Amino acid sequence: MTNLKRPITSEDLKNIEVYSDPQFVPNANAYTYVSTTINEKNEYQSNLYFHRLEEEDAKQWTFGNDNTSCLRFSPDGKKAVFQSSRSGIMQLWLMEANGGEARQLTTFKNGASRPAWSKDGKSILFSASLDQDDNVQDQRELSKEERQSEQKEKESQPLHVNRLKYKSDAKGFHDQKKTQIILYSLENDSFTQLTSADSDHGFQDISPDGSHIIFTANLSDSSDYELISDLYKLNLKTKEVTKLTNGKSSYYSAAFSPSGSKIACFGHDFQYSGATLSELYIMDTDSGQRTSLSTDWDIELGDAMAGDTRLGESAAGPVWSEDEERIFFIATDFGATGLYQATLAGELNVLYKNDNHVFGFSYNHANAEFIIGISTPANPCNFYKLDQDFNLSRLTNANAEFIEEVAIAEPEALTFSTEDGLEIQGWLLRPFDFDENKKYPLILEVHGGPHAMYGQTFFHEMQLLSSQGYAVLYTNPRGSHGYGQKFVNAVRQNYGQGDYTDLMHAVDYALENFSFLDESRLGVTGGSYGGFMTNWIVGHTNRFKAAVTQRSISNWLSFYGVSDIGFFFTKWEHGLNLLDDPSSLWDISPLKYAKNVETPLLILHGERDFRCPIEQGEQLFITLKHLHKEVEFVRFPGATHELSRSGKPEMRIARLDQICRWFEKYL
Repeated sequence: MTNLKRPITSEDLKNIEVYSDPQFVPNANAYTYVSTTINEKNEYQSNLYFHRLEEEDAKQWTFGNDNTSCLRFSPDGKKAVFQSSRSGIMQLWLMEANGGEARQLTTFKNGASRPAWSKDGKSILFSASLDQDDNVQDQRELSKEERQSEQKEKESQPLHVNRLKYKSDAKGFHDQKKTQIILYSLENDSFTQLTSADSDHGFQDISPDGSHIIFTANLSDSSDYELISDLYKLNLKTKEVTKLTNGKSSYYSAAFSPSGSKIACFGHDFQYSGATLSELYIMDTDSGQRTSLSTDWDIELGDAMAGDTRLGESAAGPVWSEDEERIFFIATDFGATGLYQATLAGELNVLYKNDNHVFGFSYNHANAEFIIGISTPANPCNFYKLDQDFNLSRLTNANAEFIEEVAIAEPEALTFSTEDGLEIQGWLLRPFDFDENKKYPLILEVHGGPHAMYGQTFFHEMQLLSSQGYAVLYTNPRGSHGYGQKFVNAVRQNYGQGDYTDLMHAVDYALENFSFLDESRLGVTGGSYGGFMTNWIVGHTNRFKAAVTQRSISNWLSFYGVSDIGFFFTKWEHGLNLLDDPSSLWDISPLKYAKNVETPLLILHGERDFRCPIEQGEQLFITLKHLHKEVEFVRFPGATHELSRSGKPEMRIARLDQICRWFEKYL
C-alpha cells in the first residue's frame, strides 16, 4: 500500500524542534522550557518558552539566533536569571518575571553559566572559567575582534604540555583556566569568588539556610592521574572547605534535603570501572556518613539512552520531596527510561514508565505534580503533566507539522537468547512504503559506549535509513545499560567475542523471523565503540555487503596514547595498558585483521575528534587502501566525537548523506 506521507530526508534535521529543561515556576501554575532549532544560517539557536498549564499554547519569551537556556526563577518567582550568548559569549542575564527587557548581569572574559539562586533570593551562584590571578570584580567581556585576535595569537604559539589530562573532546586542548564558583549579591551588586583551587569545581546546591554550598572536584595532588570526583561542603561565611567523601569514588548531581540535614547524590566506587552502575546515596551533611539506597535495584540511574535528537540539558534527579521522605529520579531499564521514586528505606517505585524515553522532569513541591519530557520512536519530544494520581496529560504539540508530513517507522521489538544464556533485546524498523511481497536489504546499527543503550526514543538516522528503503536492526548486546550490572559488565575483557556473537545472533534471528529480509544484502554501521565493532565485524565475516564505520577505533595500541581517555580506558575495558601486554591489545585491534576485509568500507571521521582521534581512521584507510581493498575515507573538518549528535548542522547532514550514498551503491 502506497504511503501518502513523504519519506524523511537528511535535511529534515532542520525541521525538528528539540525541547529540554522543563522548570516549574514558583507560585504559579506554569513551567518554562528551552526549544532548540536549526536556523536559516545553519546554526543552532535556542530560546525560552513560558507555558501556563491552563492555557493551550506556550508563549515564546526570548527571540533571535542566539543560544539562550538555563532559565531559573528566584524563590518568590518575581525574578529570573538565564544564560545567553546574545552578547557574543555565554553570560548571565536578569529579568523581571512580569516583563521588561533583560539586563546583562555578567561580563566575564570567558563567560558565565549554570546560574542557581540562593534560597532567600538575594544571591545568584554560577560557574566561570578563570585563570589563577583573575579578579572577579574587574572582569571585562572581549569584543568579537578582541576574541579573534586572542585566538589567532594563541594559535601562533607553541602548546606547552606538562599534564596527563591536557586535552578532551569537549574542550579541545586545555589551558590553565579552571571552572570556579562565583556568588553574585543582588543587594551589593558585587561578585565573590568562592573557590580558587587548581581544579574544576562543579556547583551542586546551596543549603536551605544559605550557609553552605556543596560542590564536586578532585583537590588531590594526584588529580592528574585520577578519575575521582569528591563531594565538598563550603561555608559561605568562613570559606572553610570540608571534604565529605573518601577520595575513592565519583559523585555527581548532589542536592540538599529540604531541612539541609541530608544530601542525596548519584555516584559509584568504580567496582567495575566504567561499567559500574551508579548508586543513589544519602549522606549526613555534617559527618558525610554515606548510605546507598540502591544496593538491590540493579538498574542504571539517570538517562543512558543513545540518540541523535537530544540537544540541551534536562534534570534527571535526584530531587527531594517536601516531606523529605522520598527522592525522585530518572532511571534506565530494558530499553526505556522512566520516572522513579525511592523512599529512604530503599523502597523503589515506578511513577511513570512506558515504551519511551523520559529525558527530563521538574517537580512541583506545592502540589506534588511533575512535568516530564518524553520522546517516543515516532515523536522527538513533548512535555506532559503527571498529576498526584499519576494521570498523564500532554501539554505540548511539538513538531506537529513535521510528524503530519513525514512517514515514521514504528519499531517492532524482538528478544532472543544467546548460547551462554543471555537475553538480548532489539528492534526492527520496516522500510518506507513496505510491501510484504518484496525483499529488502537490512542494515545493522551498533551503538557506542559500549555502556549505552538503544531504545524507545526518536532516532533520526534510523528513520532516514528506513525511508531510503532499508530495514534497520538495532540491538543492545552485552555491555549495554538497561539490563543489570552483570550484563553491562559482560563486555569488559571480552571485546570482539561475546558482543560480536550477540550481534551476529541478532542478524540471524531477524533473517529467520522476517521473511522480507534479503540475506544477500546486509549492511552494518556504528560509531565509536560501534565503529570498533563495525571494523571488527568486517575483519571476521564477509556476510555484509557494505559497511560504514564512524569515529571508530582500529588500533588499541595507539589509542592508548592518542585518545583523551586512552590512558585509562584500555585498562578499564581490557584489563591492561599498553606496556602490560601489547600483544593482547593487538589481538583485539581490528587493524590486525585488515587482510581479511572483503566488505566495501566507508570510513567517516571528525578531524577534531579527541575521543577516537582521526589517526584511528587514517591507519585503517591506509592499510586497506595499500591492500587494494574497496575503501573510502571522508574527513569532517572541525568535527569532534559529537559529530552525529551536536556537530555543525551542515556536517551532520553531510555525514548522513555519505552513509546513504554508500549503502545505495552497494546494497
